[in-house]
Amino acid sequence: MGIIEIYDLYFKHKPEDDYLLKGLNLEVKEGEILALIGQSGCGKSTLLSIICGIIPHIRRGCIEGQVKLMGEEVKNIKIKDIAKRVGIVFQDPDSQIFLPTVEDEIAFGPENLMVPREEIGHRIQRALKAVRMEAYRYENPNNLSGGQKQLIALASILAMEPSIFLFDEIMAQLDEEARRQVKKIMLDLNKAGKTIIFVEHDTGALDLAHRVLELKDGVLRELKGW
Repeated sequence: MGIIEIYDLYFKHKPEDDYLLKGLNLEVKEGEILALIGQSGCGKSTLLSIICGIIPHIRRGCIEGQVKLMGEEVKNIKIKDIAKRVGIVFQDPDSQIFLPTVEDEIAFGPENLMVPREEIGHRIQRALKAVRMEAYRYENPNNLSGGQKQLIALASILAMEPSIFLFDEIMAQLDEEARRQVKKIMLDLNKAGKTIIFVEHDTGALDLAHRVLELKDGVLRELKGW
């Protein structure tokens, strides 16, 4: 049994739309790094949103089939309980950063999970160190560059300590040094037993993956030779 299991998944945003996902099947093993590629608009971000429960718990749509996390159907798991299992970092960091300081931003998730205050402090320190942003702990995120915001968004998910990480083109706004750091973080997470699915257009990042899947015409196929 995979840590993520998807069976015969169909999805479209509105009843009158064509299906974006068309009978998609996927099994992800615990501790696997999976790269997901495909043309813009093919449904990669939608698939990540379905895996982490944003669809259907927060955003609506017409969804059929089964999507399971650790053997339990996502539609039957409360969103706060999904957050304990899955963390997602979006391509646009402004879509998930909204608090007045970096420290507040990173503490927000663990606070909502009722993590003890002392442990939250340790998690903030570890997360900032991982992304090399310790000096910005008390900074207003609005004063940061796009790449720095992305690193803070990543740190906020690291502090949640989920078992599964979903990354939606998070390296797009980063310079080369920050990209190397993010790759190291991904490898370190994997060494710790975490499962990772990342969407990436840059083929230079695909060497991190155990498998590379292409989403095309609503279905997935595995690419060989990466």
